[in-house]
Amino acid sequence: MKEVIVRSISGALYILIVIFSMFTSRAWFMALFFILGIIVMREFLRLVHLTSYLAFGLLAAAMYFLSYNIFEQNAVLLYLILSSFVCLFLFKDMLWTSKIPMFEKKKYITTIFYIISGFVFLTLIPFSEGVFMPKIIVGVFILIWSNDTFAYLIGKSFGKHKLLERISPKKTIEGFFGGMSGALLAGFIIFKTMGIYSLPIWLTMALIASIFGTIGDLVQSKFKRQAGVKDSGIIMPGHGGLYDRLDSIIYASPFIYAFLEIVQYVS
Repeated sequence: MKEVIVRSISGALYILIVIFSMFTSRAWFMALFFILGIIVMREFLRLVHLTSYLAFGLLAAAMYFLSYNIFEQNAVLLYLILSSFVCLFLFKDMLWTSKIPMFEKKKYITTIFYIISGFVFLTLIPFSEGVFMPKIIVGVFILIWSNDTFAYLIGKSFGKHKLLERISPKKTIEGFFGGMSGALLAGFIIFKTMGIYSLPIWLTMALIASIFGTIGDLVQSKFKRQAGVKDSGIIMPGHGGLYDRLDSIIYASPFIYAFLEIVQYVS
């Protein structure tokens, strides 16, 4: 009971901070997520045993030139393609190898095309229509939160069949589909209340958030198992590190952004 209360309080504070930044200005939004990116980067570098000040410079440069003040749209597209491939390779290695090779030998690749790209595309999502629309990213966060919450509740109450026990013993197939149902329900509610995008778009984003968010959580779990740690940090009581809290949306953001770009192109 005490753990649930601590998790609820720290989670609520995190949500309030994020939503506040989203409804101020794009500059404040970018500033907050740059700070979050620095914290996550620090936790990730410690996890993969890499000491690098260059990584923080690359984070700043990527978020400025590829998100806040885009110098070339084709560069963003190329970065999206490369990041998507790296994330899919991480998924492949998570399933079929005992250790993720990129985790051991290609640390800068995962840093640039997984962690940094996660924040770049996360901050591009509310700008996919050409103007800053914070409601979009709020909706995406709600989809991720709903998936995580329903997966936890359904899995804890009804979970009997393990999803990937060797990577995450507590995740169950029932929890996965429960989380997906929660995300779809959230997508329907968002459609009814926010007045942006059609219902099929929100439901598709809910599926992307659920599937790729779960993969992102599993990839991070694999990293932590290889590193021999339980949490990536202790910055959030009851949640571990900030990377523990943002792992789902970091992994899913390139795929959500790609989907929104396709929707915009088709429309």
